[in-house]
Amino acid sequence: MASVNEFQSKMTSLHEKLSDQGRRVLLATLASVDSFFDSDRDKARSVIKGDIEIDRIDVEIELESIQLLALGPKDDYQIRSVLTLVKVNNELERIADCAVSIGESVIGSPEGTQEVPQTFRVMANSVIGMIRDANRALRDGNAELARQVLLFDDTVDRFKREILMNAQAKLVSGEFEINFGFMLLTVTKALERIADHSTNICEQVIYLETGRTVRHDPDGWSEPFEPLSGHEEGS
Repeated sequence: MASVNEFQSKMTSLHEKLSDQGRRVLLATLASVDSFFDSDRDKARSVIKGDIEIDRIDVEIELESIQLLALGPKDDYQIRSVLTLVKVNNELERIADCAVSIGESVIGSPEGTQEVPQTFRVMANSVIGMIRDANRALRDGNAELARQVLLFDDTVDRFKREILMNAQAKLVSGEFEINFGFMLLTVTKALERIADHSTNICEQVIYLETGRTVRHDPDGWSEPFEPLSGHEEGS
């Protein structure tokens, strides 16, 4: 059985690697969004190429997390820490996939640009902020910051609905070309998924630091609550 010091040392190292991965994914997402606004195909290609490194680190973190579990952590917080690493690592990889999807949309878009709705820019900036703050919450173990990110998710959802309604109306009127409208819808949905993955990270941070869970109901996010035990759920 490994000593507490050995576990903590390896845990700290892996946590730093995950934080680095978070920054890597944030930069990839920012570059993909910039490539869309600037119609920059070269930048879009760099996002797609950079995903190879993100995938490589993703596998490394997963394997090292398994090795951590093999050390036999007994403390509840230690066990939650390893499980959080695995889940957050998966969410980051999926965010990177969404960034690639945006990059591919840019590369496949027709020559010539149309004006992007201002609401889209606000949504994109908001989503980038969610990733940034989710990374900070994880790095610092800040459950309150994680909670603030969750509350912002509903704002992003409102932006998405407005963008989709606007895009559909302009497609019908002919103001948007079909290919441009399709690209806008694709990128909007990718940003929505990125926001969802960011909130998933924050849910994990809250659970790690407090042992409590949150739920997204139609009226918004619940306050963190103690999960029911198996006996209570069955009673």
